[in-house]
Amino acid sequence: MSPHLLRCLALSALVVGLALLAGCERPPMQSKQQGYRGTGMVGIENPRIAAAQRAALPAVPDAPPPLPAAGPTAGSIYQNVKVLGDLPVADFTRHMLAITQWVAPDQGCAYCHNLANLADDSKYTKVVARRMLQMTRHVNTDWKTHVADTGVTCYTCHRGHPVPQQAWYATPVPKHDVAGMLGNDGGQNKASESVALTSLPYDPLSTYLTDDEAIRVQGPTALPTGNRDSIKQAEFTYGLMMHISKSLGVNCTFCHNTRSFQAWDGPPQRATAYWGIRMARDLNRDYLIPLTAILPPERRGPTGDAGKVACATCHQGVNKPLAGLAMAKDFSGLSAPAAAASAPDTAASGVVASR
Repeated sequence: MSPHLLRCLALSALVVGLALLAGCERPPMQSKQQGYRGTGMVGIENPRIAAAQRAALPAVPDAPPPLPAAGPTAGSIYQNVKVLGDLPVADFTRHMLAITQWVAPDQGCAYCHNLANLADDSKYTKVVARRMLQMTRHVNTDWKTHVADTGVTCYTCHRGHPVPQQAWYATPVPKHDVAGMLGNDGGQNKASESVALTSLPYDPLSTYLTDDEAIRVQGPTALPTGNRDSIKQAEFTYGLMMHISKSLGVNCTFCHNTRSFQAWDGPPQRATAYWGIRMARDLNRDYLIPLTAILPPERRGPTGDAGKVACATCHQGVNKPLAGLAMAKDFSGLSAPAAAASAPDTAASGVVASR
């Protein structure tokens, strides 16, 4: 074989090798033991990606300075204050200023309020905002199994946008899913962002974050006495896991004992994730889906549903939202006992769906 041909083959092999390695992460990587040694329970982190994630975190608005908890309450001074009326007037105003910065910094107070009559409920955004305040109180009071003492504020999800950028909507069924030449894709094989560009079922969120479907890859009983858990159910479960992994910027060992993924004697994060899934179901079903009727068409998804919460809505690529920044502690009004979950009274507000 001629030297020239050898050089060409070597160059070709190098090009092919570089192409194959293009999708790999270059070392050094950082590993951390997260469980029993010898079980593969090791978390892997790319320090360059981690640094980029931290750099991408938004600049959190400064909290208004605390005010003395004295004076008459907002509910005794102002009309139609149904959620934060227990706060002193000065602290109520402080909360309102912060919420404006968290949710609608460009639109200001007029995004929710009729400036000629702040007590007026004619704007659907005010009805939604009131319900979201109730939801925030509910999370901080009743879901400490997931948010602990860090809690959440409006900014955790909104981050300066009237609609959280990571809210999710039901995935419309593709036109070709009807029986025909292309057949039925079975709800998968679309390389969807919702499942980290895999071919797994592309709408696991509707299945698991609104419904009480069992999240499992194998049944609790042996065949043939009742185990009806199918391969497709397992694929939906893996789809949800891909969503969680991407949303938190972690791999499977962050929550799971790799010796046995169904075992609970692994990282404590699995229990936190367990409660997080159930919290998302609770918020979607009792607070967000009931708002569908008052949302105008442009605020609904392609199938006409309301925006809902998933792991990405708060986490946005890091395992602790906003890198664990505890904002709720500075706003006592966001942690008071929540009102019982119920659908908003749209009739009393005068809001209509076509508004």
